Amino acid sequence: MRTRIITAIVAIIVFLPVCIFSNTWFYPTAMAILCSVGVYEMLSCVGMFSTPAISVPSMLLAAAMPLLPLFAGESTLIVEMGCIIAYMVLTFTADVFSRGKLDYSITSSAFRGVLYVSLSFTCMTLLKKEGAYLYLLTFVGPWVSDSFAYFTGRLFGKHKLIPEVSPKKTVEGAVGGVVFAALSFVLYGFIIRKFFDPNIEINYIVMAAAGAIVSVISQIGDLAASVIKRRFEVKDYGWIFPGHGGVIDRFDSVILTAPVLYILTQIPFFGTISF
Repeated sequence: MRTRIITAIVAIIVFLPVCIFSNTWFYPTAMAILCSVGVYEMLSCVGMFSTPAISVPSMLLAAAMPLLPLFAGESTLIVEMGCIIAYMVLTFTADVFSRGKLDYSITSSAFRGVLYVSLSFTCMTLLKKEGAYLYLLTFVGPWVSDSFAYFTGRLFGKHKLIPEVSPKKTVEGAVGGVVFAALSFVLYGFIIRKFFDPNIEINYIVMAAAGAIVSVISQIGDLAASVIKRRFEVKDYGWIFPGHGGVIDRFDSVILTAPVLYILTQIPFFGTISF
């Protein structure tokens, strides 16, 4: 526990300058670094990092994708689609020319995992372009949901959620996570309007709805990461955060949340959260 607390404090200290300088190249660069580490962890988990035909294009994609919004401007989505198609062609080419030496089920797992991580960290960069304060909800929602799901589960949990995937998670904890994530979005909107920008119009019903959706998605992301670890029989994805594991271990709920939150901002009903 002591190691986990110390790591969390250090992580917060490191995260603060990323937020302070989020309007510069510093933020997308930080996302690119985290994305690269996350892709390395995913490839190592499924046993494909030692295969250059898969690992090289995967690492290049991971390093490039979160930086594209910084350089591509309005053409970002088109360029990203081109990168994904190129990556898909390269991985299929590797399968073809391996003459059956590569296990297609494993390369498919690597492909899905790499896209999952890369697209998610790219959306974290895109969310920064949508609004000055919006991007922090990518972290606030899942982490509040995770924390209160844990405490609610410890206090009131009686019914197991999906014990085959995560034995300790409960239905009561999951509900608690949803409720407190919704409240955290409302509180976040209030704080931003009260202390940072009084001209922002906040629809608190929309904020609560977005928070609830983010909580559900973040919990699915957490469970999905556990499914992959169980499938490939690994305890942690990495070691970069002592006591917490790797980037995917620490950001598993955030990773799936970012693309969903970005899509929500493109829907008229949820457009008011783009502040």
